[in-house]
This record gives sequence, C-alpha cells and structure tokens, in this order.
Amino acid sequence: MATFVLVHGAWHGAWCWRDVTPLLESAGHRVLAPDLPGHGEDPSPVAEMTLDSYARRVRETVEEAGEPVVLVGHSMGGIVVTQAAEQVPDRVARLVYLTAFLPGDGQSLADLAHSVEGGDRVQPNLVVDEESGTCVVAEGALVDVFYGECSPEDTAYATARLVPEALAVVLAPVHVTAGGAGRIPRVYVECLNDRGLTLPLQRHMRTSRPCDIVLELDADHSPFLSRPQELARHLLSLT
Repeated sequence: MATFVLVHGAWHGAWCWRDVTPLLESAGHRVLAPDLPGHGEDPSPVAEMTLDSYARRVRETVEEAGEPVVLVGHSMGGIVVTQAAEQVPDRVARLVYLTAFLPGDGQSLADLAHSVEGGDRVQPNLVVDEESGTCVVAEGALVDVFYGECSPEDTAYATARLVPEALAVVLAPVHVTAGGAGRIPRVYVECLNDRGLTLPLQRHMRTSRPCDIVLELDADHSPFLSRPQELARHLLSLT
C-alpha cells in the first residue's frame, strides 16, 4: 500500500481530485488531499495565502501520513510540492509533477511561465485585483485554458468552486537544494492537449530539471476531471 498526497493547483481545491481519489483507494492505497489555505473548504484570508503557508500545509499532510509518500502536484501545485519536499525530503518517496510548474532554486511561478514564449496561456487571461492582492482567470477563457476536454457537467462543477488566487504565491521564489527536494526521484506527467500550461513549456521545464520518469496523457489541463481513469493508472504504475 502506498500513500498519495494530492495537491491541487491555483484557484482550485481538493475537490478537483473527486474522481481520482476513489480509483486509487479501490486499488488499496491511501489518499490525502489537503485544501491549501484560502481554497476549497479552508477559510484563510488572502494575507495567509503565501507559498510558505501552502508548503506548510503540504508538509503537515506528508508528516501525518507516517510513511514516505508519493507527492503529486498539479499546475501551481508543482511549486508547492517542491517547497514542501525541501522541508521533509526523507518523507517523500517520489515527486510527481502533473502538467505542473517544475522550479529550480530561486525560480518563481512567474519566472517559469515566461520562460517559453506563449508557453503559459493563463498569464494573458489573468484579471488582477491589486487592491486585494489576488487574480482570477477571465471567465470567458476558463474552458479553453482549463477544461477543454471536460464534460459540461464537470466544467460547471469546477467553475462554481474556483476562488481568487494570491499574487504573492505567483511571485514567490522557491528554495530547493540538491540535498533536499533535489535528491527525490521526479516524475513528470505531460498533458499533450494542455492549452493552459502548454506542452512546449512542460517539456522545457522537465528537460531543464530532468525527471526519472516521463509519462503522457492525451488530456487537457484538468485530467482529474477529463481523464480520471487514465490518470489513476499512471499514478498506480508508480507504486
């Protein structure tokens, strides 16, 4: 039996793993899926939505598991799991980047998003509220960027639950060392039809920081909704 810790991306919550969790559990594994501060059912204010607080939440979840975990980060969650793993490298058996940002030391999400021209389709569609320190994706772009291959029902389920994301997290640099998160085996799951975090950017990041295993999904940016069974099979293959 393995323990999976599933970490959602920006704007989303643990609810996004709704269809994947039972597939992993039915195969005999344990799943822990925390809400990051200010997301899902967590009521934390924007002031507490920082990379440090996100990493702390994930670290606490990893420590709760009581054994080395398979730590999965989706999209922005790649930044978060990297920073959390740096704090508890002995408690993470694998780091899995699901069409996720894969940072090196000193890099922020914003740095990576602009590292390939046109690589991140989210940034051009951001609506920034500087007064509140948050941003959202323009409503008219949500389906194209996130849910292009999801059913109308799943798209409605997701869009109704999105929350504003903190700008502070987008701009915060990650601190990672070779002896910390850098020594944990890495897996990258490419989503070939992703129009949010495009394939050229995914491949740029995972070649800049080589991964031990690279898997592919014929999916959009939200395979937990559009291809849950295929995603679960990939994750189960890592146990």
